[in-house]
Amino acid sequence: MNRLAEHPVLGTYERGRRVTFTFDGEPMEGFEGEPIAAALRAAGVLTHRYTAKNKEPRGVFCAIGRCTDCVMVVNGKPNVRTCVEPLCEGMAIRTQHGLGNGAVAEKEERP
Repeated sequence: MNRLAEHPVLGTYERGRRVTFTFDGEPMEGFEGEPIAAALRAAGVLTHRYTAKNKEPRGVFCAIGRCTDCVMVVNGKPNVRTCVEPLCEGMAIRTQHGLGNGAVAEKEERP
């Protein structure tokens, strides 16, 4: 994982414990409490959703929960703003396609 050890303005950051989660069915690791988007970025995942009309990829843009570019399906729930949603053990995170109406299938995969 590629992460900052010390932020130039905020200083050091105390991480939560290491947890596992899945992204599109693939097991991954992150730190409990960090934003889902941070864990995905550290794992090299930059595309969080595809737009409904043109199927264009989107990822983190504002990183403060104001825009919707980072929304994903989390534990079967669509439209979760992953830049502000904390990571928890066992989360099932999926790329969102369009408005996330296909979230029903993901509900069956929850731990």
